[in-house]
Amino acid sequence: QDQLAESGGGSVQAGGSLRLSCAASENTLRNCMAWVRQAPGQAREVVATIDRYANTNYDDSVKGRFTISKDNAKNELYLQMSSLKPEDTAMYFCAADLTTFSCSPFFDRLIARASKWGPGTQVTVTV
Repeated sequence: QDQLAESGGGSVQAGGSLRLSCAASENTLRNCMAWVRQAPGQAREVVATIDRYANTNYDDSVKGRFTISKDNAKNELYLQMSSLKPEDTAMYFCAADLTTFSCSPFFDRLIARASKWGPGTQVTVTV
């Protein structure tokens, strides 16, 4: 699995939950991994990152509601999303910064440096 491939998106009512998965190679998961979302007409924004040592970081808009994790045995990255809001509606991508094992706390830099992206999975939250 040399490419990234997201799954698990869908439509859910506000307050509901979804878990996104991203299949990746063992080597890719050793780097900084991120979940990035993009709503129509808006720029991409990082929602969560996880580094080689499983240190995590979150955008303030999702803290306490989203959890990023990875399973090295299964070569998968996850995003557990709870208490979903309509403003969480977006295309969600997993991305890898292959230049580093740690993740930049400056999310705009991370987006610029990420060189591997999945095709994305749509999340729609309805009222």
